Amino acid sequence: MGKVEEDMNCIYRDPNEPVEARIRDLLSRMTLKEKVGQMTQIERRVATPDAIKDLSIGGILSACGSGPFQKALSSDWADLIDGFQKSALESRLGIPLIYGVDAVHGHSSVYGATIFPHNIGLGATRDADLVQKIGEATALEVRATGINCTFAPCVAVCRDPRWGRCYESYSEDTEIVRKMTSIVTGLQGQLPHIHPKGYPFVAGRNKVIACAKHFVGDGGTDGGKNEGNTISSYEDLEGIHMAPYLDCISQGVSTIMASYSSWNGCKLHANRFLLTEILKDKLGFKGLIFSDWSGLDRLSEPRGSNYRSCISSAVKAGIDMVMVPYEFKKFVEGLIDLVESGEISMARIDDAVERILRVKFVAGLFEFPFTNRSLLDTVGCKLHRDLAREAVRKSLVLLKNGKDPEKSFLPLDKNAKRICVFGTHADNLGYQCGGWTMKWSGGSGRITIGTTILDAIKAAVGDETEVVYEQYPSADTLARQDFSFAIVAVGEEPYAESLGDNSKLVIPLNGADIISSVADSIPTLVIMVSGRPLLLEPLLLDKIDALIAAWLPGSEGGGIADIVFGDYDFKGRLPVTWFKQVEQLPLHIGIDSCDSLFPLGFGLTCNKERSLD
Repeated sequence: MGKVEEDMNCIYRDPNEPVEARIRDLLSRMTLKEKVGQMTQIERRVATPDAIKDLSIGGILSACGSGPFQKALSSDWADLIDGFQKSALESRLGIPLIYGVDAVHGHSSVYGATIFPHNIGLGATRDADLVQKIGEATALEVRATGINCTFAPCVAVCRDPRWGRCYESYSEDTEIVRKMTSIVTGLQGQLPHIHPKGYPFVAGRNKVIACAKHFVGDGGTDGGKNEGNTISSYEDLEGIHMAPYLDCISQGVSTIMASYSSWNGCKLHANRFLLTEILKDKLGFKGLIFSDWSGLDRLSEPRGSNYRSCISSAVKAGIDMVMVPYEFKKFVEGLIDLVESGEISMARIDDAVERILRVKFVAGLFEFPFTNRSLLDTVGCKLHRDLAREAVRKSLVLLKNGKDPEKSFLPLDKNAKRICVFGTHADNLGYQCGGWTMKWSGGSGRITIGTTILDAIKAAVGDETEVVYEQYPSADTLARQDFSFAIVAVGEEPYAESLGDNSKLVIPLNGADIISSVADSIPTLVIMVSGRPLLLEPLLLDKIDALIAAWLPGSEGGGIADIVFGDYDFKGRLPVTWFKQVEQLPLHIGIDSCDSLFPLGFGLTCNKERSLD
């Protein structure tokens, strides 16, 4: 065990002892420096063996895309992370690391992993069992790489599609979001029938530590501004935005992340009332509270100024593990000084470290700190890709099917003689996956392994069918008279967080012009690939024959072809209200939305059925 104490009376090393006894024993052996080290989470780029051992660092994370090297295999990730764990175990007390990653729609930093639809698409399925299975699959792929924690699920209730994180929300409807929290059980395992209220739970080394985020109200900010201000009464905050956290806590969620946003002008990272008095005391949450990435820096203007005060405000408010992520020595030194000067009590430090150790013990990290390499083959396996394809099928929402109500346009004939496929999103896997895929803001092209919409169409049609593809339709192609129909896939470029804040919500990349030019010449199905509703002018909507909201479907485009050519029927229903004009926003459940383009819950089927919640 290297430098680890050989004292046979170390209760904390005995897995047969109660977790709380192990916590007390280990806490009693720790110096202030080691306690503060446990409260520190750093980015893997600065995680040297000396820093991990000397400071007893509590957590490391890989920012989205921060892997061993480009297109690293799952085994390469495992080697990297096992190396970090080895360093942690060589520290004086041998405390293993929480290693976190943003596996928010599958293990999306790893090349070749299964990429599931983003949350807004899963909300369209209304299928809690499916979402739980996605959690189970994601847990296996994450643990296969040696990682033991995912910063998921996001349980925000998005009330405004102008928000750059709209696609990370399952719905504008609190009850739909609550239903989708079943992913927590998928990630962490089924809670025992008798389990202490609010106590964290992880079922074993094939499960991961989950993180409900971002507490609280991040989907309700004024104007949909990311990191903005949610203006509401406590009753509305509790009833609309806090309710899904109760469901997560009841499933034993181990960690919760504080929001960058504010509530009535008070930043959540410094809000003791919400983090401590409500979340910890009233709701009884016994796990740990993470800060968000550099969340403390945002507590002052300009960012990062008056850092000592920022540390004090956040830790006093109830933040337990602080995602620094780079200048961690400044944080460690600052927090130690605050404790030694008496500004922060040792009781607050001990509370934070108790919570961190509780999660580590519950997750079995002391007994199984290293990668379970028997799981390596699960990453991107056929079983998981089939599950993702099913999720795509169930997430698609049919918004229009034929110009004549008595004559459906879909399903399309897969044996048609000649068809054309157009659009910026028809053959772009990166666009199809969206943000938080291979890197923070996503990417374009074949950024990972998967099936594009065009790939899927070509695989689905008959041997005698000719498929003509152009990203941007040429005049010569549009002038031809021998196409049975056209499929146009357009939508949003990938984005994340504030980069996605958008006050206009027009279809990017000249999407409306592409649709219009094709639909003027050829009977047209439009597949909208986006993280939220986009502006559809009446004249444009009238031109097209059929319209599908495909959201951000991920790596398995085959699920789209399954539906379009009639192997399966549509089941998806809108998880958000589709506006007519951006001037109407915010427009959501609880507001008179009778003037929407399509209401929450709307969805057609090829059997001419119309769904509405």
